[in-house]
Amino acid sequence: MPYQISDTMIIEWVAGFLWPLFRVAGFFMAVPLLGSQTLPSNIRLLLTLVVTLAILPMVPNVPQIDLISIEAFLVIVQQVMIGVAFGFVIQVVYQVFALAGQMYAMQAGLGFASMADPANGVNTTVVAQFLVIGANLLFVSLNGHLALIQILADSFRMIPIGYTSIDREFFWELVNIGGWMFASAFLIVIPGVTALLMVQAGLGIVTRAAPQLNVFSLGFPFMMTFSLLIAWIGLTTLPSHFETVFEFGLSFLNDWVESRS
Repeated sequence: MPYQISDTMIIEWVAGFLWPLFRVAGFFMAVPLLGSQTLPSNIRLLLTLVVTLAILPMVPNVPQIDLISIEAFLVIVQQVMIGVAFGFVIQVVYQVFALAGQMYAMQAGLGFASMADPANGVNTTVVAQFLVIGANLLFVSLNGHLALIQILADSFRMIPIGYTSIDREFFWELVNIGGWMFASAFLIVIPGVTALLMVQAGLGIVTRAAPQLNVFSLGFPFMMTFSLLIAWIGLTTLPSHFETVFEFGLSFLNDWVESRS
């Protein structure tokens, strides 16, 4: 008797591929670098399909849900929310460096040097864009993108596809991670800002001692030179900050996924 493919089998195959696809698509929609607007939409779609096919063998059996029903719509929303939540955490991690660059640029008088950020569609300072680009390169060099995909694959085992959703505590943790973002950005720039404050205090002393000097014509190039010098010296400490921030983001996701087991 030849092997027959029934309508039920086709529906099971389609559902078994679609439910993980929505979670992966939500992840790529919110995660930086891989889901950036600088990446063409067809490339992002191809990455979504490839990652879904790669992690499909690790996905447990999906529940039997009618594809044209309210239950199916709720499951789709659930999967998209889980993927977006994962990508949002990494987005917050990246914003630490953008915020640190903004803080330093405003204190150093480099705020006027801005450029369009193609990833977010806004204007940012050159210092912030430099830190974000450095974070991208270091993130890829440390195989952070592979760790993200591994955590996403593990989430299907810890958070199975069904009617279970993200709990309320996770949303509160997402809110609290915003405070961590500001604190981490401040810790990155506080040595440079303190050095700039000392330079400004020195300029004030010189102006007080020699009132005939024009503080505006002398102070601006002096501050520009010292701000660039301080930023160049501070580059030696950035890799350790990058590693600490990325480790926190990945640990945050990994701990939350494991807590659901």
